[in-house]
Amino acid sequence: MTNAIMRARDTLSAKLAECFVTIGDTRYNFMQAINLEAKFEKNKTKVPILGKTGMGNKASGWSGSGKAVFHYNTSVFRELMLQYKKTGEDIYFDIQISNEDPTSAAGRQTVVLTDCNMNGGVLAKFDAKGEYLDEEMEFTFEDFKIPESFAMLEGML
Repeated sequence: MTNAIMRARDTLSAKLAECFVTIGDTRYNFMQAINLEAKFEKNKTKVPILGKTGMGNKASGWSGSGKAVFHYNTSVFRELMLQYKKTGEDIYFDIQISNEDPTSAAGRQTVVLTDCNMNGGVLAKFDAKGEYLDEEMEFTFEDFKIPESFAMLEGML
């Protein structure tokens, strides 16, 4: 019996993605995005177990966080910071990320992060020696959904 091996063409190009941000009733195509990573982290409670020298681990919830880097050529997020400063109203938004490489048999995956909230952000910057300006933003999210999932690759099952 031979072991199934993934084909190189089934990897996904890191550059073939889409990113949309929805703030209120406005949906932005965030083509300025350079990279984004959203993480799901389980909260775990240590559980003592009689007759066992080690502790067990029981999931007791979760939290979502992420970070993104964008080209420094939009004021959308700075406007949210300004609104918060002026009014105290914190704005939540959604981020939709789709990955699809037409060469890969994996197909398309879409993840929607809901009720995202910025931790802070860049107000102004310059770099006299730089080639271009970018900015990093860290955020949290309250929920997510996966309306489109990657297909199973041949040999996985």
